[in-house]
Amino acid sequence: METTQKAAEPGAMLRALGILSIRDLNREQSRDQPTREGLLAQKRVLIRCDFNVPLDGDVITDDSRIRGAIPTIEFCRKADARVILCSHLGRPKGKKNPKYSLEPVARKLAELLACDVLLPDDCIGDAAVHLIANQRPGQVVLLENLRFHPEEEENSEDFARKLADLCDIYVDDAFGCVHRAHASVSALPRLMPARAAGFLLEREIEYLSKLTQSPESPYVAILGGAKVSDKIEVIESLVQIVDVLVIGGAMAYTFLTAQGHNMGLSLVERDHVQLAKHLLQRCEERGVTVLLPQDHVVVKEVKADAPSRIVDNGHFADDDIAVDIGPATIQTYCDMLAGGIGKGAPRTILWNGPMGIFEMDAFAAGTMALAKAIAQTAATSIVGGGDSVAAVKKAGVTPLISHVSTGGGASLEFISGKPMPGIAALRGGRR
Repeated sequence: METTQKAAEPGAMLRALGILSIRDLNREQSRDQPTREGLLAQKRVLIRCDFNVPLDGDVITDDSRIRGAIPTIEFCRKADARVILCSHLGRPKGKKNPKYSLEPVARKLAELLACDVLLPDDCIGDAAVHLIANQRPGQVVLLENLRFHPEEEENSEDFARKLADLCDIYVDDAFGCVHRAHASVSALPRLMPARAAGFLLEREIEYLSKLTQSPESPYVAILGGAKVSDKIEVIESLVQIVDVLVIGGAMAYTFLTAQGHNMGLSLVERDHVQLAKHLLQRCEERGVTVLLPQDHVVVKEVKADAPSRIVDNGHFADDDIAVDIGPATIQTYCDMLAGGIGKGAPRTILWNGPMGIFEMDAFAAGTMALAKAIAQTAATSIVGGGDSVAAVKKAGVTPLISHVSTGGGASLEFISGKPMPGIAALRGGRR
């Protein structure tokens, strides 16, 4: 009981990792200025955000990553900090490209914050230095796309020093980037004595740590998407701690092939069939229940208006292509989530990856049904991955999910125990 209480304290999980939260950093008192209200006051605070948002031209089609950063930004503004934001957007390949300008992000931020957001034409150099030199407490400056410089992805310390010269305090609030050894994520915080995690990053670490540190049982992991190879490490890790492993999407076809089923022309990673067989054996040895699709929606060609039919395992024609889980599988998976299979109602659920070709509405039924079923459980539910996040949003159940992760790849790497350069770089900050 004592452990549970400590874990519930704000910033407790971060402190256990040797990381300060922005909340704790602001409470610190300087020996030479013991009377000031907070460390952030009047300081230049650089917040690394993840504003890599989807765009249709210059229109943002999903602003959830921007909204996710607002609590940290507003906290710093209210603390009278001079707020400087930085992010990447897209893949400009180290060259300035107007297509990848953060100008649409600046407009959306100005709307959400109800204040001007100043955008220099570069993230370093004279324009940025001038704007920040004249910046007042509470004002917001958004630096231009970090990836306009190849040194960002090269994790250049020289580039990081130029960013460090712009600020007094570093805050990482970009969970979707912490698995990347990039300059603004890894090299920069190591140069800053005063560094901390923002609220979005803190929340991600708090919830994802629940999946790796004594999660409540029964623990159900639901994995979908295209490739087994994308999730090898996370499956290996999950086998050690889950009670039920549910597999859907194209990656299921590799597992079914490993069981001897003919999957027609469905996407199968032939070079990973033996691995899938090994993973199934590991699950059996550890007593993990594995649920694989028993029926499928199949087509002859992948088109939104293609005629489809339902086919059970063992009845595929050589030219059948599976594009979604079938109704019997949907029922089985939903029954399991309702507690009707074996190990009781789940207390912890992880979902990453769709059950079919979710981009096409005709093949989204399995993914949508799963989103609604997860939302109806009483479990701690954590959803990550672009399509899974889009599914809970489309189903209108986002408020019923315990935590929707902003970083699909980062969340999988965190769960699988891979080193996270951005998190490691925050450790041992100012005390």
